[in-house]
Amino acid sequence: MTKDLSVCLSPALINLFQVEDYIVVIIDIFRATSSICYGIENGAEAIVPVSLVEECAAFKNNGTNYLLAAERDGKVVEGFDFGNSPFSYTKDKVEGKTIVLTTTNGTHALHLSRKAKKVVIGSFLNLTSLCNWLKTQNQPVLLVCAGWKNNFNLEDTLFAGAVVDQLKGADFKLDDAAIAANDLFEIGKSDINQYLKKTSHGERLKKLGIEKDIEFCLQVDLTTAIPILEGNSLIKIN
Repeated sequence: MTKDLSVCLSPALINLFQVEDYIVVIIDIFRATSSICYGIENGAEAIVPVSLVEECAAFKNNGTNYLLAAERDGKVVEGFDFGNSPFSYTKDKVEGKTIVLTTTNGTHALHLSRKAKKVVIGSFLNLTSLCNWLKTQNQPVLLVCAGWKNNFNLEDTLFAGAVVDQLKGADFKLDDAAIAANDLFEIGKSDINQYLKKTSHGERLKKLGIEKDIEFCLQVDLTTAIPILEGNSLIKIN
């Protein structure tokens, strides 16, 4: 059976899709979905995505020991444990913990997708395990690029193209955005790190002195865990 494989190039376009019909993959390569995948791989019990900084802060006083992570414009919000750097999601910091997370783009895209059949998290870190799982699901797939403040960005679209590249021979019917994303991946795949040096968000992170985050997020198949949304929490898929 042929299944649709579609790419939403920005959260601003998600209203064009009936998300209820799809498995949705949330993509925010620099850095939210990369850090989520790394944290779940490293034993975080759950990651609770929330839209607003105030929602994240509200978990401080509810009697449970949460790690609170808040990022805006690439920086850690003052008063929170950390932001969305993958180096904050190491085993020694997150194993057995529940993290409440809000970010500029990734959690926004996720909340717009909550009505999907399933919501999973994608990054270069878990690329192959994610694609292998999607091939077994026999459901249409929508790749949602978080972008930057509702604008298109290069890194999320290139990753969507990497997913399309692995799925396109597995009875998937591509929409035009999926074809374009795959074409972009073909251009950049020989040296993804070099190709993405031109991105605007990469430049923002460089100005903040965190180029190492960029390099980390572009490692392919460092992890096998696939985070999936169950209720209000992201947990490791069984």
